Amino acid sequence: MSDKPQSGPCSAPEHRQFDFWIGTWDVTTLDGRLAGRNTISRKLEGCVIHEQWDGSGMRGESFNIWDRAGRRWHQTWVSSRGELLLLDGGFSGGAMRLSGESGPPERRIRNRITWTPGPDDTLRQVWDVSRDGREWRTVFDGTYRRVKREE
Repeated sequence: MSDKPQSGPCSAPEHRQFDFWIGTWDVTTLDGRLAGRNTISRKLEGCVIHEQWDGSGMRGESFNIWDRAGRRWHQTWVSSRGELLLLDGGFSGGAMRLSGESGPPERRIRNRITWTPGPDDTLRQVWDVSRDGREWRTVFDGTYRRVKREE
């Protein structure tokens, strides 16, 4: 059963902007290799989108929420490798775009991740990183193919 409220504190349209990501997905790299499986569900009376990743030799989870006070989306990602990633951003131009910094102060990395819904129950996730904010390199470019919709 869906944890999507019809009314309440998380019923504003902004809370639905990341709904295209909800479901169970097989994720492949550009060359077609399986990178892993991602299960995305709505939790806590529809206020939180919860990600559970399993692939590429690790597991990870994220919690995603529309921050009403800040008027932006926020993601907290943690992994079985002890990684923490904090991202903020929003939905614009048909895609969710989140960004933030990670790593120790002497080696800060800027991250920007974009999720773009595609045709036929697919979506594309591109993760770019930069040390200076001018030169970017892609560290992940994946295609999501839906295995199961949330019920």
